[in-house]
Amino acid sequence: MHETNILRFIQWPVAQGIIYGHVMHGDKMKNQKFILMIAAGLLALVGANAMAQAWPARAIKVIAPFPPGGPTDMVLRALADKVQATLKQPMVIENIPGAGGNIGSAAAARAAPDGYTWLLSTDTLLTVNPHVYKNMGFKMDDLKAVTLLSSFSQTLVCNPALGVKTLSELIAKSKTQSLSYASGGAGVPGHLSMELLLNMAGMQMVHIPYKGPAPAAQDVLANQVPCGLLAGPTVLPHVRSGKLVALAVSGQSRSPTLPEVPTIAEAGVKGYEADFSLVMLAPKQVPDEVVQKFRQALVEATRLPETAERLKATDQTVIGSSSEEATARLAKDNAKWGAVVKRIGLSLD
Repeated sequence: MHETNILRFIQWPVAQGIIYGHVMHGDKMKNQKFILMIAAGLLALVGANAMAQAWPARAIKVIAPFPPGGPTDMVLRALADKVQATLKQPMVIENIPGAGGNIGSAAAARAAPDGYTWLLSTDTLLTVNPHVYKNMGFKMDDLKAVTLLSSFSQTLVCNPALGVKTLSELIAKSKTQSLSYASGGAGVPGHLSMELLLNMAGMQMVHIPYKGPAPAAQDVLANQVPCGLLAGPTVLPHVRSGKLVALAVSGQSRSPTLPEVPTIAEAGVKGYEADFSLVMLAPKQVPDEVVQKFRQALVEATRLPETAERLKATDQTVIGSSSEEATARLAKDNAKWGAVVKRIGLSLD
């Protein structure tokens, strides 16, 4: 808008308000600059409101920064149709894996803040990665939390050949012989959860990292590694068939798919809790009105009975937090896992 038109646009409301008395005490140039600043703010507000009202006008892309088949992928595919029904636009999933989620997340952080590119990641992106990568390819404050969609834990399993059926038996055995455990990779939830357990229980076990929970589970099944702290859906079929023994789960609540298995805290390690979340994120400049509109559609989709049951089958518990609650939880877990990373000296650069 031309400068003269801007002045005309706000001249009447400014002249009628307190601002008028303020600006008339300066010279003409200062008056115009002050008025232009107000105009810019008003126009930005009007623009943001107009964008929120028009959004979405086309397909919405959600980046999953991990390979297909993982928790982020499963949750997005469970929600896609429900979100589309609410927003009247398709939700397209794009997998951009690599570097512990950093590559896909950097792509999301660089995206235009127009509400058409979002990111669904495990919370470790913001609670673990900053401590183990010197350069993630983006800054933490390039993204803002929309909601914690769901939570999940890890399941501690052992091969029956080890001869343990409870966590207390594993703790005792670890103090008399050398044992190892498998995880889906360095810095993943299973790795850090197990290191937290080892520290709190006074145990020693050697970490054997794999490229994902599936190959890790296969080697526990083959008794190449006696135990593993792994994603519930990966080990559930083998626990059900008796090929693996489930000792405990890492979360503060029992798993929805293994309700008979105690938590680690219930099994004797008081105060232990290692829950993880799937968090929806947005480029930081996306207007709050658009963020809240998308959040509402997501939360409504997760709370539909059929969606909740589908997520339960993948060991997910629905949360649907506010943006503020998500931000607070991420900050708390960043400090918690940062301490674990520092203690074990983990670096992935």
